[in-house]
Amino acid sequence: MRSIDDLNELTKKIIGCAIEVHRQLGPGLLESIYEKALCIELSLIGLKFENQKSIIIKYKNNKIGEFRIDLLVENSIVLELKSVERFDPVFEAQLLSYMKLGNYKLGLLINFNNHLLKDGIKRIIL
Repeated sequence: MRSIDDLNELTKKIIGCAIEVHRQLGPGLLESIYEKALCIELSLIGLKFENQKSIIIKYKNNKIGEFRIDLLVENSIVLELKSVERFDPVFEAQLLSYMKLGNYKLGLLINFNNHLLKDGIKRIIL
């Protein structure tokens, strides 16, 4: 389990990578494009990540489905990437569900379809 200071430092690095991707590509592309570019940036600074990480959903010890986390960085921070015109509250609910079901304490919801990326980032802590 990482300390809050470690998570804050990791968050800064992730946001720096996302800002670089946005600076290079701008808004308006598909989420999958931003995800691939963000993976490159995370690799360049030496962060470990899993993209499209599958998590099994169980109900009373029965597998009822699975979901995929866009990116899980350093087995600690869940990234949910979007490229949409407006931030819908369901996106935050989706990230919260991923965090709870995967037992992760910190998540970032990043919407690349903003003029300034900082306006499209929401940090969530459980």
